[in-house]
Amino acid sequence: MSALNEFVYCPRRFYYQHYHDEMGTPYELIDGRSKHEKQSQRGGWITERYFRATELDLHGKIDLIESGGDVLTPVERKRAESGQYFPSDEVQLAGYCMLLEAAIEEPVNVGYIYLYETDERYAIQITESHRETVHKIIDKIRSMSVDSIPPLTDNPKKCEACSAREYCMPEETAILEPEKAQGTGWEGEV
Repeated sequence: MSALNEFVYCPRRFYYQHYHDEMGTPYELIDGRSKHEKQSQRGGWITERYFRATELDLHGKIDLIESGGDVLTPVERKRAESGQYFPSDEVQLAGYCMLLEAAIEEPVNVGYIYLYETDERYAIQITESHRETVHKIIDKIRSMSVDSIPPLTDNPKKCEACSAREYCMPEETAILEPEKAQGTGWEGEV
């Protein structure tokens, strides 16, 4: 399910990670796994459950599922050094709600994003717009091919700490193939 998050953040990064596996294991992933292990030791929750919904073409491991009576609610935990969550996190959570919904055959219209750094959690109402976005992203991911590298991101700041930067080479692409930088924000960066 993290594929949804990765694709929304940057389709080009997603491409390099999934077609070329050039990124290795970033620090953030290792740190996140360690935090998940510690958190999963706490009581009263269903932790790290894997779900697959072939009819949705989705699968993933939900960090936490809270049970409040008859209501099950997915919780997505994030490092969030910035102290905030991002639209890509909401899309990932929407995917988890859809997975849980398919498993229990009941609507799941709320999920939580929990931020480790601030120890805050945010209730996210999952709307029809969220669901449509998930379906559109799945379609875009399915239509990708190894022969077609996505364009540069339209936000060069995303590239500053990106673990795919040395393979993506945004500055070099903007210099050597300026037509690929048009309309991306990179044309003014080099």
